[in-house]
Amino acid sequence: MLKQIEYKGLGRRKTSIAKVLMVPGKGKVLVNDKPLKDYFPNDLIIQEIMQPFQVTNTMNSFDVKAKVFGGGFTGQAGAMRLGIARALITTNNDFKLILKKEKLLTRDPRAKERKKYGKYGARRSPQFTKR
Repeated sequence: MLKQIEYKGLGRRKTSIAKVLMVPGKGKVLVNDKPLKDYFPNDLIIQEIMQPFQVTNTMNSFDVKAKVFGGGFTGQAGAMRLGIARALITTNNDFKLILKKEKLLTRDPRAKERKKYGKYGARRSPQFTKR
């Protein structure tokens, strides 16, 4: 029995983590055992997830299986995009330059700022009274 080649990538964004497993195939994408269109509500988010494939011209070359947890759907989409980009590098090392040029290999460092004491949120101060 021949073992099928699989490529793995891990992506993170905000508090979301995506474990991506790619196998040569027809372009089927499953997220937590659901089709991509059923899991993510927005077409723009789906377009963002598929961006690494569009940039490298490998649109229907791989089947993707992803386990995503934590955060909201935008954070999960960003994590999945990074995971797919990292998995594509393991398929062909020439993709690294293309993906890096499009800034798809950079982990987005933005996260929620912590609340500080004496404030209502991260920066919102109590109302100022003169007298």
